[in-house]
Amino acid sequence: MFDYFTDPILRGPTLGCMLMCLSASLMGVVVFLKKRSLLGEALSHAAYPGVVIGMGLSACFGAALEGGSLLFALAGALLFSAFGFKAIDWMEKKGRVSPDAALCFMLASFFGLGVLSLSWLQGAYPVFARQVQLYLYGQAATMTDLHIAVYGALSLLVLGFLASVYRPLQAALFDPPFARAAGIGSRFLSPALFFLLLLSIIVGIRSVGVILMSGMLIAPAVAARQLTNRLGTLFFLAGLFGVASGFLGNWASAEGSDALAMLFPGRRLSLPTGPMIVLFGSLFALLSLLFAPKRGVAARMFRILKFRLRCVEENILKAVWKRESFPIGELQKTQHVSLPVFFWILFRMRGEGWISVSSGRVLTLTADGKRRASRIVRLHRLWEVYLSELGWPEDRVHQGAEEMEHILTAEFGERLSVQLSNPLLDPHAQPIPEKHG
Repeated sequence: MFDYFTDPILRGPTLGCMLMCLSASLMGVVVFLKKRSLLGEALSHAAYPGVVIGMGLSACFGAALEGGSLLFALAGALLFSAFGFKAIDWMEKKGRVSPDAALCFMLASFFGLGVLSLSWLQGAYPVFARQVQLYLYGQAATMTDLHIAVYGALSLLVLGFLASVYRPLQAALFDPPFARAAGIGSRFLSPALFFLLLLSIIVGIRSVGVILMSGMLIAPAVAARQLTNRLGTLFFLAGLFGVASGFLGNWASAEGSDALAMLFPGRRLSLPTGPMIVLFGSLFALLSLLFAPKRGVAARMFRILKFRLRCVEENILKAVWKRESFPIGELQKTQHVSLPVFFWILFRMRGEGWISVSSGRVLTLTADGKRRASRIVRLHRLWEVYLSELGWPEDRVHQGAEEMEHILTAEFGERLSVQLSNPLLDPHAQPIPEKHG
């Protein structure tokens, strides 16, 4: 692993991509929180004709391929991206075009202009036209120590700026009316953020390309957002995911290409670095969306399953409480769950000490089970009284109470009882259990 940081060939791509992903991820958090995720896609495509025209000017002035051409290309990309942003802003404010339509229009228009310009460059300066492909698809494997210095300076600039404007930025992102009233973001913050975003995109397209750059802006921010609700932690996690994506993309590209060469000798098969970086960023986002402790899909599914099982448990307690005893076979028919799930629930309830099973496979409630069942029935019948007071028909209050009894807490039930003047009977003339059963 240390070879990727010390080897003269591997050091440039690895450290350069890690620093590029760091700056892009941090600026991606701002774009993501502003709900302008497609802006990175539009601006990266708007940079493409600037790259082509910059290469053409470089060829006209006879600049060296690795020196002057890089500066010409990045300068052209910066100018065209800035022009694209202004055009999008004008279409939204003056032309009253919806934001998504303006983004799509400018993306397609600028990219079409870039393709048209490239066709001229291929005929006039084919050597420089091949250099343009580095910016379209990315060419991280050819990065040198010069790129490490460039991306390192950019990362320090982004980190320093975000640290210095953290509080105003927090207000601008989460309380725009206050920020406007206080004058935050109107003169300095917004233009500076826009400039750093452009700079991150323009410098980053050398690594992952115009087409994939928006992925490195958004994927780390999406992954980090599932894990935290704090802005500082969000910046830290997004930067961490970005740096990890930059390293793992380089590692997988180098090791995977070697493995393919061994498996398929004689064939020129390889794993390009730029797409591998974006794939790892997307993998982090996917795993975070699935397995984040609070916001992940798996956690939500687990909470839903847990709630449904609790509803079945409470329905069983309530059914046995009303009859004092209930045969297991007959009780299973009243519950809309499979037989294995039903017996697992009974096993768990018995382990909690809520039910007991006689030799004749008949369920009865323990003292603790009776208290729990009594509380559920009390909440159910109090809610029926409440719905009846609201004017609900008597034949409809039962179904509403069946749904709410699993959600209401004991504290809320007591407040409801006081509000209803401590009723003793429900609308069906059934007695409401006392508070402690």
